[in-house]
Amino acid sequence: MRRANAGDRVSIRYIGTLDNGRIFDSTEEGGQSVLSFTIGAGEVFPALEQAVVGMAVGEAKNVVIPAADAYGPRREENVVVFRRDKLPAELEPQVGVKMQIKVASGEVVMLVTRVTDDEVTLDGNHFLAGLDLTFALELNVID
Repeated sequence: MRRANAGDRVSIRYIGTLDNGRIFDSTEEGGQSVLSFTIGAGEVFPALEQAVVGMAVGEAKNVVIPAADAYGPRREENVVVFRRDKLPAELEPQVGVKMQIKVASGEVVMLVTRVTDDEVTLDGNHFLAGLDLTFALELNVID
């Protein structure tokens, strides 16, 4: 029975959950029936690649990827507060809306997390930063 190794192109099915059981992603969502990647090519978290190494087609397992090996810790320096009078007058920020912000290195997407009469708080952390991720995965194909 062939097992997945570095350099193999594989396809997996998965359900990703948080510690509280909430599903954050799944190959069943959004019309994507599998996730395909090459082991060792850096297309997914290295910890997820390593979890697949040694698996055979049809094999299933659960793997926990600590926050440090996924999206990293939440960083307070990625949260910024702008004075509203520094924003374009026609802009009406709303909590939960993503905004593209120009910075010296290009553009970043930030989430509006708080709006007051005087200030707007934007969070540039990935929404899964600081969270351990659990994947229930099944190896579907080895190419």
